[in-house]
Amino acid sequence: MDARTPPKRVAIRDAEATRRRILQAARSEFARFGLGGARIERIAKAARTNKRMLYYYFGNKEGLFLAALEATYDDIRAAERKLHLEALEPLAAIERLVRFTWAYFVEHPEFMMMLNSENLHKARHLKKSKQIHAMNSPLIATVGEILKRGQKEGTVRPGVDPLQLYISIAALAYFYLSNAFTLSVTFGRDVLSKPEMKRRIEHIVELVVTGLRP
Repeated sequence: MDARTPPKRVAIRDAEATRRRILQAARSEFARFGLGGARIERIAKAARTNKRMLYYYFGNKEGLFLAALEATYDDIRAAERKLHLEALEPLAAIERLVRFTWAYFVEHPEFMMMLNSENLHKARHLKKSKQIHAMNSPLIATVGEILKRGQKEGTVRPGVDPLQLYISIAALAYFYLSNAFTLSVTFGRDVLSKPEMKRRIEHIVELVVTGLRP
């Protein structure tokens, strides 16, 4: 250790690194097995620590699950902020959000798995969160401002609820991906094939953008 680095700072850095490893391991475990099937022993092993440290940082298994949920939401919201939607023309901004949402769900299946697990528990963990509303409401506010700007410019029809719009965007991607295997069997088409995936996102974009025009 560098003699110029105070031991206290090193300890804080190490503690933060341990906490991050635990949270990362927990998200993977909960996404794969759900809250009921997840095992603290596996999380501790994956995080290269022990169960005592998990309980020290997160209190109990449910506290760790809530922290994992909050981190899951925080990641997608942080990625959305990097889109800089407010700098684009209204319909272009919405199209970018649609394409981003689809791509994020495809690239991060653990996001849907975590939400599926929490819905099985009727959101009882998220109800305890002190930050989930503040974490998510800025996106809806941004979408609302984009819609208002579009209305003033005459490119977006009036009366579109920004929350309903975002839910619809998410749902159009979420349902397709979370039910892909049953959809493939039911309709006899591999909906996860590259051509079908491309067809799907283009359909979503057209549906949303056309629905917003006057």
